[in-house]
Amino acid sequence: MDGTAIIGQLLTSEGRADPYPLYALAHGLGPAVPAGPDTVLAVGHAAVNKVLRTPAFGVPDPELIAALPSGPAEHSSLDLLRHSILERNAPDHPRVRSLIASVFTARRVAALRPAVTAAVARLLDELAERGADGSPVDFMDAFAFRLPVGVICELLGVPERDRYRFRALAADLTVALEMIQDPDELDAADTAADELSAYFTDLAADRLARPQDDLVTDLARIAADDPGRLSAKELLANLVLLLVAGFETTTNLLGNGLTLLFGHPEAAAGLRSGGVTPAGFTDEVLRFDSPVQLTSRIALTDGLTVEDLPVPAGAMVVLLLGAANHDPARYDRPGVFDPTRTDSQPLSFGGGPHYCLGSQLARMEAEVAMPALLDRFPRLAPGGVATRRNRLVLRGYDTLPVTVR
Repeated sequence: MDGTAIIGQLLTSEGRADPYPLYALAHGLGPAVPAGPDTVLAVGHAAVNKVLRTPAFGVPDPELIAALPSGPAEHSSLDLLRHSILERNAPDHPRVRSLIASVFTARRVAALRPAVTAAVARLLDELAERGADGSPVDFMDAFAFRLPVGVICELLGVPERDRYRFRALAADLTVALEMIQDPDELDAADTAADELSAYFTDLAADRLARPQDDLVTDLARIAADDPGRLSAKELLANLVLLLVAGFETTTNLLGNGLTLLFGHPEAAAGLRSGGVTPAGFTDEVLRFDSPVQLTSRIALTDGLTVEDLPVPAGAMVVLLLGAANHDPARYDRPGVFDPTRTDSQPLSFGGGPHYCLGSQLARMEAEVAMPALLDRFPRLAPGGVATRRNRLVLRGYDTLPVTVR
């Protein structure tokens, strides 16, 4: 099996459900291999890390997409994402990212810990009430979604009454991040993009009229006063991105983490006893079953290489983050879940200029939530068959039934 065949298999339902055997095959081919015309597949930890940190490899921004022979696809979901920092290169990316970064400083995130701790306690109370009779409760809906969406919405300034609607909208929108999109699914992504854009248009207008101490107010003021720093389209695109990215990854991190605890009772015992640190457990979940499995970069100049493979300008490098996190050249026993590992450094949040702004917040939420969950429910157990989302890029669960009594 070559690089092209591995990508093809990853895009099947079976490959999405369990990509790790395909990653092992890819490692057998080398840290980077050709995968079709003008495409390189990178799976080695060092190779992926280097591409992420090399500015000459950029994201597929609107200008690069427009230059392709096929031209840009006409979908409002794709257009929205292309105006966010997720898909912009310099100078637009650092200009807009700097406006947002102050919200996610280490000091600001640390200051949120008491609020996150209180939110976890409240959600655990509700989980206990819903499962008091022994009936299964969906952990994804009752906890894994509600914790991070509440935190990011507080930062943004989204009223609590509106938050319930965002999980379904995000699920539809994030289809636009997959490597191959079904046209019917992109129709749903477009509808979600339009609804989210309309929502933040109204919210930004309200904050300009009635300012509050939140990020929507701050960014809306900048866009109104100085469109050269932040255009109206960039404002909406990045507010939607902050909302969706602010809970999607963490929701998947919590669901994947709990599933691993069910499969590894020694890790749960270690968390309860203190033999496993919350930070070590979170790092290993990120490494072992990353919420984000894949990203890509485009060569912005000629003369670039990945592990001695030439990458001409305009060529694509597919970066399998999940495979890099299982690289046997980087990790001893990569297929073993071991939360006592040291110096793990998973690439789940990317690296370089596009390193995830919310990574510290996501880690902190998981580090607070998982020990509290185990302490509150000593007999926490699976309550039925969990269902995974049929996705490759964002890996997580649709449902995860648990019993808490």
